[in-house]
Amino acid sequence: MNSSIVRRTAVAWLLAPALVMSALPATAYAQQNVSVVINGQPISFDQPPLDRNGRVFVPLRGVFERLGATVVYSNGVINATGNGRSISLHIGSTQATVNGQTQYLDVAPFIVGARTLVPLRFIAQSLGAVVNWNNNTRTVTINGSGSAPTYTSPPSNASFYLRAKHPTGAVNTQSPAIHALFSEPINRDTMHVLIDGRDVTNNVYANANGFDVTPPTPLSPGSHHVMVTGTTAAGASFRTGWNFTIGNSSARNYLRGISPGPGSRVSPTFTFSGNTLPGSQVHIVASAEASAFGGLLQLNAGSYQTTVQADNNGNFSTQVTLNNVGGAQVRVIVQAIAPDGTSIERSFTYSM
Repeated sequence: MNSSIVRRTAVAWLLAPALVMSALPATAYAQQNVSVVINGQPISFDQPPLDRNGRVFVPLRGVFERLGATVVYSNGVINATGNGRSISLHIGSTQATVNGQTQYLDVAPFIVGARTLVPLRFIAQSLGAVVNWNNNTRTVTINGSGSAPTYTSPPSNASFYLRAKHPTGAVNTQSPAIHALFSEPINRDTMHVLIDGRDVTNNVYANANGFDVTPPTPLSPGSHHVMVTGTTAAGASFRTGWNFTIGNSSARNYLRGISPGPGSRVSPTFTFSGNTLPGSQVHIVASAEASAFGGLLQLNAGSYQTTVQADNNGNFSTQVTLNNVGGAQVRVIVQAIAPDGTSIERSFTYSM
């Protein structure tokens, strides 16, 4: 089936696609092989600890739960309780609350990709633990009286499978439009998509019924593997995937001449334009949020999406209309698929 047709079919299935909101890239902070030991046990995090302005930051659940606290995260607010203490922090704010008393952080919690990072020393000490730093080994040692909660893994779902997978077999593009539908609804917030072991979840459009993603960087010719993990709406875990091959003569699409220029200020209604391979189908999704908290977000009622076709010179244009949200960050995600299936996807950020 023609890739552009598959893509249009995928868009029809994904009635509520998600936008990827990555507040800050990991490269903005120093990652210097910091080790963390909690109650004598070395800890591994899915997002390695980061050193920002002399403070070690770690994923929020990785530290709270290992110190015996429970944590709830919603709309940029982190609330945790444990060891007879309560803590509240806000993404981007240096003001925190511990047992009802206001305290101030040297550096505010922030987001890298889909992970919320919090200051390790502040969290540990707020929960009553003792913190030590060994500069020679770059090791943080934490000793506290709390014990981590006991978890029961969700039951696996052997009957879960992916359907309408694309691509399968060999394709002639280094940036294929990857798509699949789920055999049953999933919990979208638990889903992860990996290409050749690399987590590309932050580039995914998804809802409970399926997902779409274009690799953030071109893939090399040869065999590739897509892995999808998560939990179904019924609470069962799944882990499945498929393979496809990229031919040696595969081509690349491009997006250039984007206007407005990335990073500029836009009004609630503005013209978005650019240039790609002639005849490409260009899918454009835009959304304005008062703040970005990372991870996959559903499109709100004021979001915009459309598909236009590039002309014989590769030019495309559309008028974007969004809700007027003062001080909002505007995210525009563009995917262009040429007639031969060569695709590319890029994300552009503006302010309102």
